[in-house]
Amino acid sequence: MRRGGGRGILGRMDLAEKRRPALVISNRKLAAHGVIWVAMITSAENEAWPSDVAIADFKRAGLPAPSVVRVAKIACIEPARIDRRIGRLGKAEAKVAGQRVRGFLGEG
Repeated sequence: MRRGGGRGILGRMDLAEKRRPALVISNRKLAAHGVIWVAMITSAENEAWPSDVAIADFKRAGLPAPSVVRVAKIACIEPARIDRRIGRLGKAEAKVAGQRVRGFLGEG
């Protein structure tokens, strides 16, 4: 999660036929292989998962409504599929999201 000054970068990506917000969770080392990892962002109205990270300031994050990062749902995509940067997570949220991802990888 140390990309962009240690804050999560939110982008809008093309997945199937629909553009969806996502959190870039990989660093430049992975991008050198022509791919990046992104975590799903979904509405806070959906049923919560234990590993979800609430996005406190959804407007700063560039989102239209209260949302969560669903760190249990990660996609590996080509960087070109990121349409644009839409916002940023706060430091605390980015840190929690990173810890939860590392926990799924057996590193935390």
